[in-house]
Amino acid sequence: MTTDRGYPAPPALVEHARRFWTSGDQPPVPRVAATVLLLRPAREGYEAYLIRRVAAMAFGGMYAFPGGGVDPSDSTTGVDWAGPTPASWGETLALAPAAAQAVVCAAAREVFEEAGVLLAGPDGSRVVGDVSDDSWERARVDLEQRRTGFAELLARRGLTLRSDLLLPWSRWVTPEFEPRRFDTYFFVALLPEGQRTRDVSGEADHTLWIRPADACARAGAGELSMLPPTLVTLGEVAACPDLDAVARAASARDAATPITPRLDLSDPDDPRFHLT
Repeated sequence: MTTDRGYPAPPALVEHARRFWTSGDQPPVPRVAATVLLLRPAREGYEAYLIRRVAAMAFGGMYAFPGGGVDPSDSTTGVDWAGPTPASWGETLALAPAAAQAVVCAAAREVFEEAGVLLAGPDGSRVVGDVSDDSWERARVDLEQRRTGFAELLARRGLTLRSDLLLPWSRWVTPEFEPRRFDTYFFVALLPEGQRTRDVSGEADHTLWIRPADACARAGAGELSMLPPTLVTLGEVAACPDLDAVARAASARDAATPITPRLDLSDPDDPRFHLT
C-alpha cells in the first residue's frame, strides 16, 4: 500500500493562501485559459516541450507548457476550421459551442505565440511546414502584440485551423487563494513535421525538450520547479509507451471535469498539494 505524499507547495503560494484565509476576501473568478503539451519523437521514446515562466509572471520560475488566457479575438466565428466541429468540442469540454471554439482557438494561438508552432494548413489534411522565417516572425509578433487576431492571420495566409491536431487531456482550476486564477483546458499535440519550436516568448526565460519521465524525475529531485497540473500531466503522459498510446489515452480521458489541487498545511514544515 502506498501513501499519497502529494506535491510540494512553493513558499509564495503558501503565503498567498495564509493571507487569503485570514482576509475573508472572496476568491477571484478564474479566467478561462488553454495550454498545449507539445510532443515529438525522440531517439528513445518521445519528448515534451517545457518553458520556464519569467519571475515577474504568475507562476514565475515554474516550468509549464505554452499557454495562456482566452482573448476576445479567440471568440470570432470567422476562422476557417477543420477537425471536430465547435459543437463536438463543446460536448468534449462541457462548453457551449462558441465557448469551446474560443478555447481551441486560444490553444492554437498560444502555442504559435509562445513556441512558434502553427497548427494550421492549406486544408483539413495538410499542415504548414517551417514557419520560422522573418515574415512568419513578424506575423507572430503582431499576434502577440494584439495588432492582429489569429483568425485574421490565418485568413491572410489562406490557412485552416487544424483543430484535429489538438487532443483534449484535462481541465485544471487554480485554487481559490491564488490572486490570479485560471480555468485551464489542457491539450496534447504532436509537433508538425517540418516545424520546430523556437524560444520566442517574452514570458519565458528558458525552454527545453525532455522525456516526460525524465522531467518528472528531475522535478522530484528539485531540479525543475513545477506546479501539480504540469507535473501530473507529464506523469500521465509518461505512462504511455509511445505517441500512438498517448493519442489512444487522450481519446478516453475526461477533459471537462475540473481538478483543483488542495493545499495541506497540517505540517507547517512541509506544505503539500493534494488532488483529493
